[in-house]
Amino acid sequence: MSTENELFSAVDALLEQVARDDLPVPAERRRLREAAGLSQAQIAAALEARREAVGNWETGKTEPRPPKRAAYARLLEGLAQRFPAPASDAPAVAPTPPVVPEAFTGPASVSAPAAEAPTAPAAAVRPVPAAKPAASSRRPGAKKAAPANTPAGGADPRFENGPLVVVDADTNGTVVAYCTGGLILDVPAKSLPSLVDWTLREAKLGQPKLSGPGRPADPLLVLTEAACERYGLPVRLSEEERIAGRIPEGHKVIKQLVRADWKLTKRGFGPWARIYRPAKGSDRQCVQLCIPSWTALDARFWDGAAQLPPAELARVLGVYATRVMTPRGSTAVTALELMTALHPPTHAVRDEETGVLRQAGTKTPGSLGSDPVDCAPCEAPDGHPVLTALDLPRFHVRGPAEKLFEEAYDWARPMTDAECTLRYLVGLDVNMAFAAGANGLNVGLGEPTHVKGLAFDPKLPGSWLVDLSHVSLSRVKAGKEWVALDGGLLPSPFTPKGDRPTGPAWYATPTVAYAVELGYEVRPLEAWVRYDNGRYLDGWYQRLRDAYLATMADLGVDADLAPADFLTAMDGYKERDPELGIVITAIKATVKGGIGKLRERPRGEGWRPGKPWRALARPTWRPDIRAAVISRTRINLHRKIIKHAAFTGQYPVAIMSDCVVYAANGPSPLDFLPYREGKPLPGGFKLGINPGLVKHEGTQPLLWGEEVREKFDAPELNLARYIKDGTVTGTDNGE
Repeated sequence: MSTENELFSAVDALLEQVARDDLPVPAERRRLREAAGLSQAQIAAALEARREAVGNWETGKTEPRPPKRAAYARLLEGLAQRFPAPASDAPAVAPTPPVVPEAFTGPASVSAPAAEAPTAPAAAVRPVPAAKPAASSRRPGAKKAAPANTPAGGADPRFENGPLVVVDADTNGTVVAYCTGGLILDVPAKSLPSLVDWTLREAKLGQPKLSGPGRPADPLLVLTEAACERYGLPVRLSEEERIAGRIPEGHKVIKQLVRADWKLTKRGFGPWARIYRPAKGSDRQCVQLCIPSWTALDARFWDGAAQLPPAELARVLGVYATRVMTPRGSTAVTALELMTALHPPTHAVRDEETGVLRQAGTKTPGSLGSDPVDCAPCEAPDGHPVLTALDLPRFHVRGPAEKLFEEAYDWARPMTDAECTLRYLVGLDVNMAFAAGANGLNVGLGEPTHVKGLAFDPKLPGSWLVDLSHVSLSRVKAGKEWVALDGGLLPSPFTPKGDRPTGPAWYATPTVAYAVELGYEVRPLEAWVRYDNGRYLDGWYQRLRDAYLATMADLGVDADLAPADFLTAMDGYKERDPELGIVITAIKATVKGGIGKLRERPRGEGWRPGKPWRALARPTWRPDIRAAVISRTRINLHRKIIKHAAFTGQYPVAIMSDCVVYAANGPSPLDFLPYREGKPLPGGFKLGINPGLVKHEGTQPLLWGEEVREKFDAPELNLARYIKDGTVTGTDNGE
């Protein structure tokens, strides 16, 4: 016969079984906790569980196991008596879910017997947050809704846990991985090599390929400071390591990787380390690490992302990865990787005899190929090896007739007497200006061909030596009609400083085409043209545009807002969700960084003029494409300025890159932009969020501009540089 204690134990087991079937639905669990003002950490401490486990219980990703389950049920029952739900909102009791062990170390959809398999675990879908979640939903383990038309990171079952995780560790040595959709995975790895193995074997991380011939993105592991300590890595790089950009090859962690047959790229183990084993056929084994405390997430491009808690950092990087691509380094590096991912250099071909696909190195149509090409001498920056054949004198400075110099605007002029009677200086900024300049642009894909006596062809990308000094802005063609303007108040569209050309100079195709558009004849003396060409950047532009518009919509700025509503929506838009504000900063940096990196200069490494540097080995080192994009961007802005001047008689007082400043009687762009019944001037400035449209950059009193110029004794100080917040630290000359 059973003893009293044994009978009590049997009764307790029955009570626990009843508790298994009597837990409220996950949403009600969270409501009760929040109504009581309790934190997940408080409940976890009371139940001797991890805070992340409580978060997973509240989202239904896992269920508590005995004996914690009975205690958790008792807590919820007591809270329900004190904080009952409104009658209309009373939740149903959740059906008995399959229990996922709290110490589970693999992805949520691991194989299980049919009778116990989870029916639809939340971890199988990687939602991307569309707007700033409530305070409780930002905690680890919370679901975040994805906006319509946002691709889910888990669409491919191979990558059901998303493109990346943020790996963190607590003081007890427990390691967890924060996924992009709120899921938290326990990490059993005790060393960095085992962490890499776990990532490839169990974590189900990665991202589907962006193009048919391409390949899926490798998993990205973001290591927090605690994770660095846990796996034997320094939390911060020493000064010597920071300069070298890596930890020394003799570091114990690198020795661990070598013993496990893992390799590092030539760049070594730095802030963006790549760990791999040589691919065997289609079996690719590669994991990338990002270490924010080693300045992997530069504040210039990622704002304060490096200081975010793990769950929030996973959200920021996850949104960027889903909408742009998994980061592969700096935003500039990622921009080039995106170009290559959308246009893989080679593709596999099928053997006609065997029917087997093989990677034959066949160039993919529309790509840059896998081999770098030399630029034309006029396109080469100083010190490039191609210039050695020209036998130039030492210390020779090439002029416009020897060097292509397509750069963004940096122009300003003194204000007229009439402008000095106005009250404000108003700045307009072109949204994603360089992305808009890349859209639809025909660029060279192959080597340049040197020609003389060739008639100008606006559809042929290249560099042209032509004299544009005869083009006058006092009389230009607008459509079929000639328009008279005050050319002295306008910058030249052909030079970054706005000076009128004085003789032959090298220009990219868009610049010469604009001279023809203004109604003037051009006769090139010679040219370097690319007969192999195409719209290489279209897909790149579309991907970044869609990412930008989707994120701005999440921040409350839609593409179809009326002008006044748009200005209101843009006021403090980043403050509505600072995390998505970081994503916007990163997307913009991706555009500008990618265009700049097309002509990356030497970065130390013992380089000497006339010798090649590392970037020249890339097919994406293409100064001609960079020049064409910048030329097109500058011309697009000048075209709007001409349209505005012809219609309103207003002229800009300063231009800095994609920002243009006008003097006006009111502080708003609507005080001088010629809107009629809500419709803008065709071809002029239009307020809106789409790339190529403009937003309000900033307004300052006109007296501010005059005082600043007088203070620094610089009548042509570029006020567009400081219009945003009015802070001036010195003149353009660095004084």
